[in-house]
Amino acid sequence: MTPDCNGITLPWDRRTFIKSTAALAGLALWPVSGLGATAAGLNLAPRKKKPALIRGAFFYPPAEVVLAGRNEDGWSKHEWFTWPGNQFAPEQQQAKFLEQLRRLATELDLTLALEDKPLYTDAGISAFLASLESNKPDALLLFNFWNSFSAKLRPLLEAWKGPAILYHPVGANHQAPPEYFRTAPRLQYIHSIENWDALDRGLRAVHAMTRMAQSRLLRVASQFKQGTDSTEPFFGAAVRGVPADEFNHLFDQTRLSREMARLARSVRARARHVTDLNETAFHDAVRSHAAVQEIMRRHDADAITIECLMLKHRKPCLSFALNNGNLLPCGCENDLNASLTLMLGANCFGRGGFQHNPEFDTDQNLYFGAHCTCTTRLHGPQGKEAPYHLRPFFHQMPKSLALDVQWPAGETVTLCKYHSGKKQLDAWRGRVVSSPACPPTGGCATRVLVSIPEVKDVCAVYPGPHPVLYCGDFAAHLKTLARLYELELRTNC
Repeated sequence: MTPDCNGITLPWDRRTFIKSTAALAGLALWPVSGLGATAAGLNLAPRKKKPALIRGAFFYPPAEVVLAGRNEDGWSKHEWFTWPGNQFAPEQQQAKFLEQLRRLATELDLTLALEDKPLYTDAGISAFLASLESNKPDALLLFNFWNSFSAKLRPLLEAWKGPAILYHPVGANHQAPPEYFRTAPRLQYIHSIENWDALDRGLRAVHAMTRMAQSRLLRVASQFKQGTDSTEPFFGAAVRGVPADEFNHLFDQTRLSREMARLARSVRARARHVTDLNETAFHDAVRSHAAVQEIMRRHDADAITIECLMLKHRKPCLSFALNNGNLLPCGCENDLNASLTLMLGANCFGRGGFQHNPEFDTDQNLYFGAHCTCTTRLHGPQGKEAPYHLRPFFHQMPKSLALDVQWPAGETVTLCKYHSGKKQLDAWRGRVVSSPACPPTGGCATRVLVSIPEVKDVCAVYPGPHPVLYCGDFAAHLKTLARLYELELRTNC
């Protein structure tokens, strides 16, 4: 056990308890050797980030304190075990919860600093609160195992102005749960029975927000001068703008290497069908991929968005599909909101998303999305690859390469979009109907049709251009994040 500078005992050394997220750059999407030997000499390791610090404690009295009549509640003179009762065995429950925290945190970049002994006196709780001033965490994680202690926790939660997760097991409360817990701002209140999924959502939200604040998004567009730096106000992410000519020049200097040619052959070989694409289109696609990786390396970027529509043969559709699948977020058309949403999904869900343009089948009340940069790794970097076709980008000559990814019918999906400057978030849960062919539908290379339940008019979910669709049920994750960080949420979850 390791004491911190304030004398608070932490139950685990961080090296033995929390393991950092695996290096994203080490995940290979295609079964070919890496692109490190290209002309650019690529290094896609993400910027070094400080883990999120979550401090917390368990709240319950030891049995000997209750039996001695020394517990600080109205039942003490009776030596009474209020709910959850004397058979709840809170010490054993604490051990179980700690084991679950170890499991949940292995994939997250977190440092959990929990008091090794339960807090059960007003003086102990006050000392814990005072310690937050000098050792301020990114969030609190509290476990209330004692009915009469709910009142003790309210002053702590009112004084703490950051996000907090409060787990209150069913049966550790008597009658209706405290209204304050259910409605307090910035509080995820979990009143449930061994709900590890809810606890995971809270931890992931803190992990994602902390990583976002330490990330850099590179915007490549003609409107920017070299090194135009700003900060996104909600996430705190650094944003750097560079002129499109830098990318164009980099692409034009990139010569096809053997590694690039091997990647191009692999992309073609794995496709179910190739429509109207010549060898030059494949070579340009992998050259663009090398240029995207190099410009990210030059600017130490975690994510990128490019004003890509008018790049002609330089369009990075393949590169964006590859990188998003490897959790290196890439947004089309210099769209800030879409790119931040892709960053949020990579950090919170561990999935690459599909930035798209929305359309609607109003007769069947179905949502339709289409675009050109969908990843084939819809279930994450280690997940099974979705089948795909290769066809030209739909809207402009020359015929550059784009992916037509086939979404798995029947799977749950999450439609979301973050709106910068408004503190708004869309999070809609849906289900894949099909990946309709073109024709009869139009749009762009990848097309997906989705049903969104409990929405009478599907057009009401319209979040504006370029929302992001994720394969997986993550609406509740975004609901938790919105609650912890005070975002306005539109959702059917």
